[in-house]
Amino acid sequence: MEEIINKVANSALEVFDLEDYYPKGMRVQIDISQWLLEGFLLKEKDFREHLKNHDWSQYQDQYVAVNCSTDAIVPAWALILVAVQLAPYAKKVVNGTIEDLDGSLYEEILKNIDYSAYQSKPVIVKGCSKKPVPMRAYILATTYLQPFARSIMYGEACSAVPLYKETKK
Repeated sequence: MEEIINKVANSALEVFDLEDYYPKGMRVQIDISQWLLEGFLLKEKDFREHLKNHDWSQYQDQYVAVNCSTDAIVPAWALILVAVQLAPYAKKVVNGTIEDLDGSLYEEILKNIDYSAYQSKPVIVKGCSKKPVPMRAYILATTYLQPFARSIMYGEACSAVPLYKETKK
């Protein structure tokens, strides 16, 4: 019986796993429609009163996404005012969804990685993860890897899709 050889483990293929860079911390979304009249109309005095009476300390050391889930036309200052209230407590505040928040977190992390370890190597950007890695992070990672990697694939070693191959000079 022949010995089974793991060709992937023995290859020069480098795996770039975005899950390794997933920032720890609680994520929460605040929907400001809860503070609008019938979820659609912003009355400034009432809105400010709701913000004044809200317990902002519950967001201590959390990542917060702020949005409005209804089709209300909300002035920019309303979202900014919510961010001002969150600033003393939250680790980070973004306008949008939890996916937008994760995208923003990954953007900060990925721009500070030293990609020189991937110089002239074939790289696979791991596709499956147990954590919610947004598409934005995959695109950013590939963009940052491209100047260094000899080739970039996406997925798993057994079924990778080629994305980029360095042109011969």
